[in-house]
Amino acid sequence: MLNSQRLAVLPIDSYDLDSELSIVDRHDYQGQYDALTFGSWSSHVLANGSGADSDHAFRPHTGELALTELGEQLPGIMSLITKHFDTDRLQWARIFSLRDGMIVPHVDFLEFAEPGTRLQITLRTSEETLHSENDFVYHLRRGEVWKIHTTVPHSARSSSTGTARLSLCLDFAGADEPIAIRGDIPATEPVRIIERPEATEAELEELIDSGRDFTPETMRSAFRRFAALHFERRAHAATAFDWYVEAARRSGDDALVAKAEAFRAYCIEKRVFGETLDW
Repeated sequence: MLNSQRLAVLPIDSYDLDSELSIVDRHDYQGQYDALTFGSWSSHVLANGSGADSDHAFRPHTGELALTELGEQLPGIMSLITKHFDTDRLQWARIFSLRDGMIVPHVDFLEFAEPGTRLQITLRTSEETLHSENDFVYHLRRGEVWKIHTTVPHSARSSSTGTARLSLCLDFAGADEPIAIRGDIPATEPVRIIERPEATEAELEELIDSGRDFTPETMRSAFRRFAALHFERRAHAATAFDWYVEAARRSGDDALVAKAEAFRAYCIEKRVFGETLDW
């Protein structure tokens, strides 16, 4: 069963956001989460605990929510947030941009004692943009409000080389209390789950055997193929790491096997705040 839930649909067409989305398209990203991403994925902070535009590293805080310089430039998007959501527990507001790239299977909040509640509202998207959770792949339509189940392996990918998908990410304190949503509209379409065929033995063998060509310089970029396959074939998101470790073993280099295992641990098992992975 898919744990992530579509909670509501917002009347997104009643907001004229095109000019503000163009501002996000031009906004610089400082690479805080590069270890977990491939291609064009970026995070843009609208509000956080410090109000600093350069403060990208998500962490819980107990202070007031403060707009960043970018957030000040996006009154329409901020109005959408305050009109439809109670913001007393809101700690971070960000926009995730994704084009011809992916965020690899990962588990959020490993660094912290308690998970919060993460909502995503798609502001602009295309059919080529997909999310995954465990062994499910699904599509978030424009205006849908999703509660993302962040404490299991999950991922996102866009194969589109056109306009970037932009998704509003709202992080609230507390994982158990529901988030009140106002002014939503009835959903007219069912949740879209993507059916995928089983991988063939030949496909898996070709993928895993590519590990014979792993080098310290190429093995990180090689992981993109492993992460992408579960969007196309029926497999659990975490299986990408099993394939990857097995591929590293075929390199015959224990150091590369250790690196593949460390990457799996960093993404889905254990990490501390501020930790980086040295490739």
